[in-house]
Amino acid sequence: MTTTTLAVLVPLLPFLGAAAGLLLGRIAPGFVRPLAVLPSLAALALAAIVAVRQGGHAAIDSATELTPTGSVPVELALHIDGFAALVAVLVAFVATCVQIYSTGYLRDDPRYPSYAALVSLFTSAMLLVVYSGDLIVLLVGWEVMGICSYFLVGHYWETPEARAASIKAFLVTKLGDVPFLIGLFALATDAGSFRITEVLSTVASGGLHHPTLIALLLLAGVAGKSAQFPLHTWLPDAMAGPTPVSALIHAATMVAAGVYFVARLLPVFEASSAAMVVLAVMAAVTMAGSGLAALAQDDIKRVLAYSTIGQLGYMTGALAVGDRGAAVFHLLSHGAFKALLFLAAGVVIHATGTNSLAAMSRMGNLRARVPDAFWTMTVALLALAAIPPFSGFFSKESVLGAAEHVATEHSGHGAHIPGTAGWIVLVAGLLAALLTAAYATRLWLLAFHGKGVEAPDHGRQPVAMNAVLWVLAVPSLALGGLAYRVLPDWFDGRDLTPTLTTSVLGTGVALVGGIVTYGAWRHTTALAARAPMGAVAAHPEGDAGLVEAEAIASHTPAYGDVASAPDPADPGRLLLGPLHRHAASGFHLDAVYGALFVRPVLAAASLVRFLDREVVDTYVRGAGTLPRLLGAAVRRAQTGNLQTYVSALLAGTVVLTVAVLLVATGA
Repeated sequence: MTTTTLAVLVPLLPFLGAAAGLLLGRIAPGFVRPLAVLPSLAALALAAIVAVRQGGHAAIDSATELTPTGSVPVELALHIDGFAALVAVLVAFVATCVQIYSTGYLRDDPRYPSYAALVSLFTSAMLLVVYSGDLIVLLVGWEVMGICSYFLVGHYWETPEARAASIKAFLVTKLGDVPFLIGLFALATDAGSFRITEVLSTVASGGLHHPTLIALLLLAGVAGKSAQFPLHTWLPDAMAGPTPVSALIHAATMVAAGVYFVARLLPVFEASSAAMVVLAVMAAVTMAGSGLAALAQDDIKRVLAYSTIGQLGYMTGALAVGDRGAAVFHLLSHGAFKALLFLAAGVVIHATGTNSLAAMSRMGNLRARVPDAFWTMTVALLALAAIPPFSGFFSKESVLGAAEHVATEHSGHGAHIPGTAGWIVLVAGLLAALLTAAYATRLWLLAFHGKGVEAPDHGRQPVAMNAVLWVLAVPSLALGGLAYRVLPDWFDGRDLTPTLTTSVLGTGVALVGGIVTYGAWRHTTALAARAPMGAVAAHPEGDAGLVEAEAIASHTPAYGDVASAPDPADPGRLLLGPLHRHAASGFHLDAVYGALFVRPVLAAASLVRFLDREVVDTYVRGAGTLPRLLGAAVRRAQTGNLQTYVSALLAGTVVLTVAVLLVATGA
């Protein structure tokens, strides 16, 4: 079987699994779990074979015209280079882990068949984005992911949080997709083709007429899809969905799509220095703001959500300094440890019956209750904090090294990148390293080193859930160290070895962040006994999905806010000081958007409704009222009396005769 055929099957198999799962979900429920797991597993095997055959050599290109358009053709095209081959393996690997984990996590969920089918469709759409060589076909996968996220985030639709989060995710990402679509058409118009290879050839020959405008339009869609400032606000709220969905969205699909798109078309963005500076500023604000917000969150999943936003900021920062190898390297390592963090958080939520770190900090013996989650989450948090030799260290240092190179040397691949972009990314990256270590340490201490009564016993988690954690722990520990020497052959050949300066600085500030947070925790932990928090335990008999749904629904009634808790024993409150209140609410960006966009739109809608009802409808009703009144008058004249009719006829005749005579005589 040819490599092209295998590549076509990679996104096709999950799609067929999704269709079969939807069709057989009710009539043959016993087939649902195999149809969820096996297509993803087969896609993983085929993606691995494609990656081995591609081997980091020349890109595999194949195309057939999809439909004649009369102008710019749309083609069903594949473009598989080293980036695409490895990212597809990551997507299929994480999707398979999520599907296996979900068989235990949602084992009693009545909507599991539709859930599993949507996860498979989600996976298929992302794989289509990864392998596609045509921008329109890529756009199809891009938009299918958007609608899948709407349904999956709203899986617990009985809770108002899930309903609101699904709508918000859909609308905010669509807000970015509008300029993104315009940018795609503008790019294809300049290039004369939607083929990625043709677009890149046009850029290389200097044939792009509006590079800054096109790049900025495309960046709007990337900011929405990859949750970058200022369109990142949907991602923390999307934690109202099931934890496996969060793992899939954050680790390998939707939010990774924007970063991957920029990496795929990086020469388009490099054609505009202004666009690269905008990308650097976007990355810097995202990294710093998300780190501060993560340090103030009480919901364990919202901490991880802001963490994802910050790590995506590292990837966009690497792209802003022109090193897509470093960006995709961090995307690969982040996909492994972030999937592990979310799936381990699902085990913790099930064991404690709450998603509140304040409540967990008042529960004792949780480490012994969930040893698998404790050890694997420790590995993932060390990778997140970029502590050597864990995978996050190598990938994050490749980003900082690329930024330092552009900022200080202005040579090599950074020659066409503004030095300003390098300094912006480097300084923001070091600040983010400090904050990342701080909130990772805080999460670990509050979740696993609490003191108080034991957590309610919800029983041991299914084997499928714990086994997946250990599978993901392997790349979280070893991927970076094993891959940084090999990956340059798959990418652009640029060295990914950590540099001494950024390694010392990055690790140093990370250790400072962890130590300072530990000191703050030691100082505040004594206050926990004086200020007991109301932990909300869900049904111990329920599966993990039910426990999570109840934990999400009960957080706001218990603590007064979906994001934070009034906990004086929280070290984040001590570290942030007066900034804590603002960081917990995401620096009030939702309120700003509400004032700038939501309220004016609602006011305009109210005005339109008033004009429609009171002005337009008045004319419409008037047009019908006049004939109705005339009809009523005529109806009164219809008495059925012949003498009345004859009298009226004669009177009319007399009136007409008199009128004619008056006109004739000129009177």
